[in-house]
Amino acid sequence: QVQLVESGGGLVRPGGSLSLSCTASGSILNINIMEWYRQAPGKQRELVASITSSGITNYADFARGRFTISGDNAKNTVYLDMNNVKPEDTAVYYCNINGRLSSQSSFGSRGQGIQVTVSS
Repeated sequence: QVQLVESGGGLVRPGGSLSLSCTASGSILNINIMEWYRQAPGKQRELVASITSSGITNYADFARGRFTISGDNAKNTVYLDMNNVKPEDTAVYYCNINGRLSSQSSFGSRGQGIQVTVSS
């Protein structure tokens, strides 16, 4: 079983920066893709950014140019650096990691979520 632990959330002022990290633990053979989602109150969950094991990244329009996703496959960790944050970035952020436990077994795990609040 793969568990994800997120860290780095909290309160930040508009225009500020915040970094999130998410580490997967367990008997992981390799990771295929790592993603960050978010869900604001009363809204549906939405993809923020993703990164494949080969380093290909994808960003939502609202994140492009302000957020940077990066991954450390050796540490089974994904990061999200958030710059120039806005009040509308306030949400619970979730990491999601998919990969393989063995040649015959795959996994997909989601973190417990971490609160990011942007407010003055």
